[in-house]
Amino acid sequence: MKTKQLRHQVGALFVVGLEATEASALEQSWLRALQPGGIILFKRNLATPQQLHTLWRTIIATRLPDARANFFRCVDLEGGTVDRLRDFVGPTPSAAAVAATGSRKLYRQQGGVIGHMLAALGFNVNLAPVLDLALPASSAVMGSRAVSADPVQVVRYVQEFLAGLRAQGVLGCGKHFPGLGGGRLDSHQAMPRIARTWEQMQADLAPYRALRVQLPCVMVSHAAYPKIESAAQPASLSSFWIRDVLRKQIGYRGLVISDDMEMGGALQQSSIADACVAAIAAGTDILEVCHRADRIFDAYDAVLREAERSAAFARQVAQAAQRIHRAQSRHSLPVPGIRPATQAQMKKLSTALQKFSDEVAAESSGAQR
Repeated sequence: MKTKQLRHQVGALFVVGLEATEASALEQSWLRALQPGGIILFKRNLATPQQLHTLWRTIIATRLPDARANFFRCVDLEGGTVDRLRDFVGPTPSAAAVAATGSRKLYRQQGGVIGHMLAALGFNVNLAPVLDLALPASSAVMGSRAVSADPVQVVRYVQEFLAGLRAQGVLGCGKHFPGLGGGRLDSHQAMPRIARTWEQMQADLAPYRALRVQLPCVMVSHAAYPKIESAAQPASLSSFWIRDVLRKQIGYRGLVISDDMEMGGALQQSSIADACVAAIAAGTDILEVCHRADRIFDAYDAVLREAERSAAFARQVAQAAQRIHRAQSRHSLPVPGIRPATQAQMKKLSTALQKFSDEVAAESSGAQR
């Protein structure tokens, strides 16, 4: 019984991806065995509303009866270049374009429009918005994902965006702590080494301080900060950044999630197994492993083995699982509706999105005159 409980606790710590538009027999088998705390879908998983509905029902059918309602169904929809539903509903304006209007009404409306789309299609977690500062160093990498170099403006945008999501029953996630604004490399490919001092990083941290109560989830980056922490490791594996800064100094009490542990920034110096164990040891609650099934297996087995070996690590796993279950229960995350989104509903969503896009464009034109 104890081993079964530990396995379920370890499984709860994972948000995992699938390969295609259907869950294969193998995927259904390991979903049933691992009981992951969440699923993340990408463009490769999305074909039609009917297909997506069938995929959700298949995933739900693999889970224990008492866990069916309580799992995260995640997607990245920031707007602009990060928009998984572009082919489903239409393009969503970028965060930078909306923020440039200066309209708090439109900030909230963007969150609401995105939240409505996601809820209609069965999602309950949006891995957005971006809190990174729009600094010159990262402009080529971040582009329109970052809204401002001014932390005050970032907070204004994010407050309203989160409120819009929340009104539709969708949880948001602030990213990428402690900040990628000073980074010149894409952490998907390699680990950025951000040469900002502790004093400079106070601007990057300011949005997290201001929004520590409003953020349901914070995603930690795979960047290193050598002027602050001498160890050449990403923040995602750093107890200093997660426990000392985010938890103790800032006082954040929500969920801490890693960026995709398969990214180059995480795997540059260690295996997926070692990186995932290190991330949990550093204070991470949720591990994203988004692509390869073999890496999902390796990461799960490594975390489970470490929990079986170390009582202290097992306590960390149990505490993280408890935080996850508490959040899932508190935020009441129901299963997707019995029926898939109809053609009429999809048209309504597209119309609302187009109307919002037109308002953003009109507001931007007015601001430029």
